[in-house]
Formats: sequence, C-alpha cells, structure tokens
Amino acid sequence: MSTSNKPYHHGDLRKTLLEVADQLIDEGDAGAFSLREVARRAGVSPPATYRHFGDKQALLAAVAQKGFEDFGRALSEAIGAADDPLAAMGQAYVRFAVARPGRFRLMYGPVIVERGRHPELQAAWIAASEAMRAALLARSPSASDAAVTSLTLWCMVHGLSQLILDGMLPGHDPDVLARAITSEFELENPSHASMGFSNAGRYT
Repeated sequence: MSTSNKPYHHGDLRKTLLEVADQLIDEGDAGAFSLREVARRAGVSPPATYRHFGDKQALLAAVAQKGFEDFGRALSEAIGAADDPLAAMGQAYVRFAVARPGRFRLMYGPVIVERGRHPELQAAWIAASEAMRAALLARSPSASDAAVTSLTLWCMVHGLSQLILDGMLPGHDPDVLARAITSEFELENPSHASMGFSNAGRYT
C-alpha cells in the first residue's frame, strides 16, 4: 500500500529519506527518481537532503546497505533453528528476493556505481555473505576452506532468484525450487586456494 501522502515527522530526517527512497524503489526503477522527488515526498526542501547524503548515489548506497543488513538477519534467522541449514538459507534467500524485487535488484545490480566508495555498504554485504558460509559449516563442520563451495552455492541460489524475478519459471513455487537445489547440494572440500577467492575486498 502506498504511503506517499503520509505526513512525516522529521525527528530523524536521514531515516525518513531512506524510507522514502525505499518506497520509490518499490514503485519502479531505482535509477528513475531524483533527490528532488525524495525531498518532495518527505516534505522538505531539496537542499535538506544534502545534509545527510552528498548525492543520489550515497542515498542509494545507504538503502542497499540497510537491505543487506536485513538480508543477513533473514538468512541467519532461517539457519538458526533449521534441521537443514542450507535448504533453509536457500529458501530465505529466494523469499527475500521475491518479496521486494526492486530492493533486491538495487542491492546486487549496476545502479550503484563505484561500490568501493561506500565501505559501510561493502561491510554489510560481507556480513550477509557470512550467513551462507555459516550454513555450509553447519552441515559440514569439518570443512576447512568453504570459500569456493560458498561461491558455488551463492551462484545457485542467486541465479534461481534472478530467474524467478525475470519471470523465467512461471507456475513454480519458489520455496520448492530453493529447497530442491540446496537440499541435495554436495559438500566437497577440494583445495582451491590457488584461485584466490575471498569474500573480503571482492565487492567493488
């Protein structure tokens, strides 16, 4: 339900601007709206936005950062009490994407450029990615190097999410699909150290 006509109380203008931008992202392309539109929806003058965000990229990065923080919590909560942590993680991943496609595409898409300029966004992504590694280790505590296996799993669940969002799997239950690709996921532990894969520092 749209809340675009709801008056805001600006005890925390930064939070308000983030909420308005989040609404606009749900309504359409994250790259389509302007800071002026965000200010108008928030009921403040355009210059007021610059007290908290230097430009639109900074605002979008902050929205994506919060998205990853919410994402990490959702994955961790799903894993916590699950009999099959990997399947639970996969289902939570897909549910998060399907619930709000605009936010998910902002988090992973090309709208935010030079992501390395936003270290808090990068840190939030890395923290969320640790939930996938935790799911792997919960099923196979003896895995000494889960980096490449985690990457493989990420590719699977992210690819599934993207296919669903793009309408390529009509008529299929996302939960069933997510469980199907993760419940039978084979945990091998080959040595891939020479590939140099690491979560840290690769999200730029």
